[in-house]
Amino acid sequence: MKPDALALLEHANWPTLLVDGGGRIVRVNQHAATVFGQVVVGEVPLLASIWAPANAVKSDQFLASLSRAPMTTAELRFLVKGGQVQTCQVLVSPVTVEGEKFVLLQVPPVAVVPAAGPAIANPLVETSLIQKQKLDCALQLARSVALDFNNALTIILGHTSLLLTKMNPEDPMRQSLLEMERSAERAAEIAADLAAFSRQEKEGKAHSAGNLNILVRQTCEMFQTRCGVTVTWKRELESKLYATHVDEAKLQQALVRVVENAVESFSGDTGTITVASRNVAVEDQSPEPTVRIMPGHYVCIEIRDTGCGIAEENRTRIFEPFYTSKRGHRGLGLAWVYGIITNHGGSLAVSSELAVGTSLRMYLPASQRSMPDSGFRANELTGKETVLIVDDEELILTLGETVLSTFGYRVLTATSGARAIQILEEATSPVDLVVTDMVMPAMSGRELVERIREMAPQTRVLCSSGYVRPAQSDDGLYLQKPFTSQQLLMKVRQALDC
Repeated sequence: MKPDALALLEHANWPTLLVDGGGRIVRVNQHAATVFGQVVVGEVPLLASIWAPANAVKSDQFLASLSRAPMTTAELRFLVKGGQVQTCQVLVSPVTVEGEKFVLLQVPPVAVVPAAGPAIANPLVETSLIQKQKLDCALQLARSVALDFNNALTIILGHTSLLLTKMNPEDPMRQSLLEMERSAERAAEIAADLAAFSRQEKEGKAHSAGNLNILVRQTCEMFQTRCGVTVTWKRELESKLYATHVDEAKLQQALVRVVENAVESFSGDTGTITVASRNVAVEDQSPEPTVRIMPGHYVCIEIRDTGCGIAEENRTRIFEPFYTSKRGHRGLGLAWVYGIITNHGGSLAVSSELAVGTSLRMYLPASQRSMPDSGFRANELTGKETVLIVDDEELILTLGETVLSTFGYRVLTATSGARAIQILEEATSPVDLVVTDMVMPAMSGRELVERIREMAPQTRVLCSSGYVRPAQSDDGLYLQKPFTSQQLLMKVRQALDC
């Protein structure tokens, strides 16, 4: 078991204890301290101190019997806070942490029954309890896998996007790097779904405010070296675009599908695609007859092409699932786009003329507050400030140092919260920004942020994680793993400039 997994167990909604071979409790979460009291967090906490005499064997004998046993469940009796005895169904897992052997004891709350009560005799109840414990364990494993997966994807995306920013647009290898980047982004969606499963979320995801011009530019970048067709790109982007709260990955999928259709609409070897953005204020009347949106503020993203156009008999059916005018195509493209936009509370409009071209307009809810348009302009992402990066993954520290130092920043790194505090205390010049992972062993990112605010309140902080997402604020100051080098640079610049 990795230290990351132990850090996640600290947030479990049931008592969790890590015990060494000698019976010393080396780590507990807050729920364990609440249930068992200060006896498990004292100077020398021992399992024997909460081990009820009614157990069939002593605590040291129990631990010795687990030296080679797989994960199992056991009915144990513990002394809880107040001196009462509780009978618990405990999930017992022998684990290895950094080469040392331990025993992990987890007590799901549904497994606690009064010691004086009758034993569980119903086999269906026992089976349900075991399945619940196995599911809880699987959820913890899913969280650990999602974290490791996101770290690996961050490294791949970061280095790939850095190479793309430095590469000539006409370089023949550019398309291969773009395909790598897109594959990593698809893998990132899988990791996000895995993390969502591990949280068993039932509510919609919260999204930080953003500027859609950034997604528009990134989508154009993907198609810059598309084979077979020479595309002339035109951009008409609003300089002070309203802020939107969207699922960026899903919205980029919609943009990609629309641009794909535009590229495929060219009957010759050349064509022009114009991508525009603008602010729209809707009071009483909708901006277009076919658009159904409530009064408020919106951002309109328009994609126009000079392709073959859409025949009138097809125009009313383009958003139907499985309808397509293309051979060998499954026809889910624009139906998928329609679902993404309407799920965000937006609407779509299409106009087209044969042999002239097509225009598709996406209206998305926004707030009447403009967001900085950082884009991908390298000269606006440079800096000379000092940035401290804190992460227990060495390769992510290397990535951050490589990207930020390439753009002029002075970079310091720390593999733990304790080391970060030491660097801040010993620094001879101010550290302008701390970029910290939220899930780390020993000292979590939240604990580190609290310490920084106490000792250096002038130091700005940018939080990052592939799993733990803090309560969102409209400033958008949160770096979601996995991230590209551009996203890292933009968030760092935004954090320093706010």
